[in-house]
Amino acid sequence: METLKIIKDNNPLLRKKSVEVTMPLSKEDRDTLLKMLNYLKLSQDPEYLEKHPKVREGIGLAAPQIGLLKRMLVIYFKHDEEEITHVLVNPTIISNSARKCVLKSGEGCLSVDEPHEGVVYRDYKIKVKAYDALKEKDVTIVAAGIEAIVLQHEIDHLNGILYYDRINKMNPNFIPEGFVEI
Repeated sequence: METLKIIKDNNPLLRKKSVEVTMPLSKEDRDTLLKMLNYLKLSQDPEYLEKHPKVREGIGLAAPQIGLLKRMLVIYFKHDEEEITHVLVNPTIISNSARKCVLKSGEGCLSVDEPHEGVVYRDYKIKVKAYDALKEKDVTIVAAGIEAIVLQHEIDHLNGILYYDRINKMNPNFIPEGFVEI
């Protein structure tokens, strides 16, 4: 298995905006997305992690994190017995809820080794339009809670934004009234 090299947050590439992917999807881009998905699945496999101690567990990965400034991302995790998998090209958030949320434990990132104290304000529910490379068609995804948080985190990567950019510097752990804590 070819391991992907995850670039770190000190790399200026992660601060650049990614470009739209030309459609139809090339074989090379499709193969890259499948490698990214495989990486996430392996990163959640305890046996694999035991043999590869440098690999960190991840649930989302955007193309800029492997050095490609293309609007592509992959999400894979299990939540409430449900497997959530997205292999998306050119994702765009087309609507969002007035209701906001935070991940109580704070967000993390495969490209960020240092811990950053604080919570990130996110939309509780979003609607995303994208091309799904697994289903090979355009899709509209309505996501809420943890799935919405992960989608927003990965789409931020496509825009050169890291999660800790969104932490309130003056009061990092402040959760406004009415926010859903996840």
